[in-house]
Amino acid sequence: MSQIALVGAVELGLVYALVALGVYLSFRVLDFPDLTVDGSFPLGAAVAATMIVSGFDPWLATFVAIVAGALAGFATAFVSVRFGVLHLLASILTMIALFSVNLRIMGRPNVALLTQETVLTPFVGLGLDDLWVRPLFLAVIVLVALIGLAWFLRSETGLAMRATGANPRMARAQGVRVGAQVIAGVMLSNALVSLAGALFAQTNGFADVTSGVGTIVVGLAAVIVGETVMPSRRLWVALVSCIVGAVIYRLAVQLALSADFLGLQASDLNLATALLVLVALVLPKLRGRALGRTLGRRAGA
Repeated sequence: MSQIALVGAVELGLVYALVALGVYLSFRVLDFPDLTVDGSFPLGAAVAATMIVSGFDPWLATFVAIVAGALAGFATAFVSVRFGVLHLLASILTMIALFSVNLRIMGRPNVALLTQETVLTPFVGLGLDDLWVRPLFLAVIVLVALIGLAWFLRSETGLAMRATGANPRMARAQGVRVGAQVIAGVMLSNALVSLAGALFAQTNGFADVTSGVGTIVVGLAAVIVGETVMPSRRLWVALVSCIVGAVIYRLAVQLALSADFLGLQASDLNLATALLVLVALVLPKLRGRALGRTLGRRAGA
């Protein structure tokens, strides 16, 4: 693997680390399977790219993209909580609707940002190797998101949200507004995903209406791989494992596509993703069985 491919994999892994944090919040904390991310990721890219091309400040465009993602999450959670629609169905409906919304925002299938100023522009030419500017910038953003999310989940509101996901009946009995917590959590989750989309557009130089296809799979893969590599019930470790899992996932995919002896091509990305997730799911079970056999042998001896 070349240095450029390695840095590119790390860079993309850091972008999807934000997706992994959002997916962890909805799937693990709230126990709310949310497929909206396949629409909120390109939504963030579409909003940011369109505003930047229109002459708005890149930071303002990124902030508006975050708000747009939160509104997408609100639509899903509100339909599910208020009208009792199954969360999977509600998120699928929102995801489908966002495809048309994204097209309407951009006015065309894709928007180029190659000649536009982005949030990265002020950091180019400051003495750092241009190859590492984007990964370092993204690492700072991911670190801030990690610290902020960890602080929030340890706060009173965050604990109420975690209680809602763990046992909604008990949380309701303790006076927690379960519906409001679900809505707030899904909004925060999609805000993180939309931020990832906005950064993806600005680091890669384009926004495309199809860029969100498979985002939920990538996010779940990052969470599963991270939990396999760093198994722990501690909140900090769980959040860090999402970031580590996203980077490992992208490195593994890049390595698989770069290995000539495997015969994989860029079109085999989904196949490589499926195989990687399958390995991440199977390994803990095989390890548990092996450990059980070892303990059984020792007890028998």
